[in-house]
Amino acid sequence: MKRIGFEEEQLLSVYRDYGVIPKASRDDNFNKPSDDLGLYQIVEPGDLVINKMKAWQGSVAISDFQGIVSPAYFVFKATHSEEPRYLHYLLRSAEYTAGYLSLSKGIRPNQWDLEPQEHSRMPVLIPPPAEQTAIATFLDRETGKIDVLVEEQRRLIDLIKEKRQSVISHAVTKGLNPDAPTRASGVEWLGEVPEHWEVRKFTHVVDVQEGPGILAVDFCDAGIPLMRVAGVQGRWATLDGCNWLDPAKVEQTWSHFRLESGDLVISASASMGTVSEVGAEAIGSVPYTGLIRLRPKHGETDRDYIRTAAGSSLFFTQIDQLKAGAIIQHFGPTHLARMVLTLPPVDEQAAIANYVDQQSDKFDSLIFEAEAAIALLTERRSALISAAVTGKIALGVTSETQTVAA
Repeated sequence: MKRIGFEEEQLLSVYRDYGVIPKASRDDNFNKPSDDLGLYQIVEPGDLVINKMKAWQGSVAISDFQGIVSPAYFVFKATHSEEPRYLHYLLRSAEYTAGYLSLSKGIRPNQWDLEPQEHSRMPVLIPPPAEQTAIATFLDRETGKIDVLVEEQRRLIDLIKEKRQSVISHAVTKGLNPDAPTRASGVEWLGEVPEHWEVRKFTHVVDVQEGPGILAVDFCDAGIPLMRVAGVQGRWATLDGCNWLDPAKVEQTWSHFRLESGDLVISASASMGTVSEVGAEAIGSVPYTGLIRLRPKHGETDRDYIRTAAGSSLFFTQIDQLKAGAIIQHFGPTHLARMVLTLPPVDEQAAIANYVDQQSDKFDSLIFEAEAAIALLTERRSALISAAVTGKIALGVTSETQTVAA
């Protein structure tokens, strides 16, 4: 029976990487809780909490906290006297995650469910109490060391990204020549710019167009691709996650929205800093509403410079200022029409874009190395847990391990 009616308790979430933690302790959980928390379930320390749709990814944990979780979760109250820390590691181990995957059912991975009766039939390895405590203590210590190393790599990645953004922003606001004479830009937050640069309205030098509002009833099984936000996640625009439109209707209604080679596409709601260029894969597609096409005007602007500037703080600082206090947090052509752009001579624009690309490649290599280190550490952590909870590591405690039903 679900234990509900505890609206005043703190909200908890089950994370694959962290287990059960207060939702407010993380800033990367964008799932909005219900306005009515009356049906949210109480969780007490020692309870087992399962996100049935993500159990196969590892979203299963023994809670150290008291709070409430979504009605969609399964919450099991402890009725045993076993060491909860040991069970926490065991039930989140690679072996058990693989078991959840084999028992989950559904049409698509993101909709696979683990039914509670299936979970309850899974066997549980139960060493004697002293060995449970020894395993949990060992894993607390050793995984804690690994977690510190992982966090150091994540902080390094954040620092590299900050440095990269600093390099980009300096290049598009101050240029590459530190000795160039400067003048007041006329924009308070921008300060001084090189004397020979212009400061122009963004839409005076870049043609801007947001994708049309297209309804799901217009989708087809094949035809002209309708680009979605998943297609503007990297350097080049892709058709990832796209829908399809009837070619005749596109020709009649949306032909002027079709993307051309060299167009730039940004999302009006996704994270700032990603500007995708249209290459061979995406030519001719139609951007969905919420995607904005940037088409640099010939003769005045270099496309790669616009791509660089639109991924810099010069761009998103203005967006943040224009959205301040707004209920809806996406931006559109009306915002872009109020923005300014620093405009060096065209040859200097190209030099700046080339320099930023070279520096970005170096930063990307450093980020790749740090991410590879995190992957290795994470793999090591998982292997260590699996070895410990299955008795493959001798901890100086000799005993027999029992296997019982969950």
